[in-house]
Amino acid sequence: MPPRDLRAAIVQTVGQDPPGLGLEGLQRAFPDVARRTLQRHLADLVADGRLVAQGRARARIYRPAAAANHGAAGTGRTVPAIPLSSEGVEVRALVRRPIEQRTPVGYARGFLADYVPNRTAYLPGPLRQHLQRMGRSPVTDSYAGTYARQVLDRLLIDLSWSSSRLEGNTYNRLDTQNLIQFGHEAEGKDRLEAQMILNHKAAIEMLVDQAGGIGFNRYTVQNLHALLADNLLPDAAAGGRLRRIDVGITNSVFHPLAVPQQIEEYFDLLLDKATAIEDPFEQAFFVMVQLPYLQPFDDVNKRVSRLAANIPLIRQNLAPLSFVDVPRDEYIDGTLGIYELNRIELLRDVFTWAYERSCQRFTVIRDAMPEPDPLRLRYREVLQNAVGEIVAAGVRRGDADAIRRVVRPDVPQDDLNEVVALVINELHQLHEGNIARYRLRPSQFSDWLAAQGE
Repeated sequence: MPPRDLRAAIVQTVGQDPPGLGLEGLQRAFPDVARRTLQRHLADLVADGRLVAQGRARARIYRPAAAANHGAAGTGRTVPAIPLSSEGVEVRALVRRPIEQRTPVGYARGFLADYVPNRTAYLPGPLRQHLQRMGRSPVTDSYAGTYARQVLDRLLIDLSWSSSRLEGNTYNRLDTQNLIQFGHEAEGKDRLEAQMILNHKAAIEMLVDQAGGIGFNRYTVQNLHALLADNLLPDAAAGGRLRRIDVGITNSVFHPLAVPQQIEEYFDLLLDKATAIEDPFEQAFFVMVQLPYLQPFDDVNKRVSRLAANIPLIRQNLAPLSFVDVPRDEYIDGTLGIYELNRIELLRDVFTWAYERSCQRFTVIRDAMPEPDPLRLRYREVLQNAVGEIVAAGVRRGDADAIRRVVRPDVPQDDLNEVVALVINELHQLHEGNIARYRLRPSQFSDWLAAQGE
């Protein structure tokens, strides 16, 4: 079949399948056409604007440009799901070129070394001010993590779901909610997907529970990785450990550092520079740029960067970054722009939109939130520990004397009765969906309920 007729047949075949066709489906439709020939014709049809490609690698599908809402007529480019700057559009086009047209590159040490905290700025001043206005919370006290604790139920679900989705996880939000709140795995899903989400939950809880002590230091970041990578790595000992092996980046011409001593050196330099940055949003974005670029761990680096970006936001009681509705293609392309070009513009567009979107979702909670109880705030750790200890010991909800014995060592006599009342109230409000904040396992909670006669 002549090339022109073959291309027309490809377009016609793709048009007969409204959801779109992938390469495997097209090969079945054209069994006599070599795979590389079919790929070449598909690339030409996309370049000519007759087909639109969506997704990456094996997940890529093709749709007729005329029928695709995402097509830009006559340009051969897909319209981004979020507004992009002209620089972001340029980066996007560069990283979407066929891989054979992109120049292989290694880790550019100067990209990190030349960054001077509080002088270099990935985020312009007006943008940082805009994000500050968007992210303000009603919390005015100095206790780190107060706001994150108040929206923890929403944060656990939104961030676990959204961050996992960016890794290709197929759980939807309701599946994620059922898994996090009730431990119910979705039917027909890979158990690794459930593991990924539960790992996010544990990592978020660590950040919120230890809000006053977390930071851009080895303890926080390496333990964050250990939690996110739990039961997901071929080498279980690699969780939380800096990389000792060479790694490659799928569908990229970027080759990360391979020498363990250099990885360790630049990891410490990255943490030092992140710590020195004063603006919380510049800190957050700096980590999203530099941590995946260094690839300090065997895997799970982007997940670590997304949760680590929340460290300054949680500490300063700003709205957290949940990545809800962030388009996966733009996020991946923005990261590739860092890897291959050391250009931040596309990822900056994604980061800005993502934070605005997160703030919109948290606004309803923020505006309706009452002023926090100052006594509950002062004794938040006492309450957390007391509830956990009481449930684990099987103490009944109304046993005020037993509860008093538990909290007395940590509470002045003047506040003791009120704190006991707070603990009793917490116990009455305990359910499957909030036991994680007290570091309780579902089995402990079930045993305790049984002891209550419920």
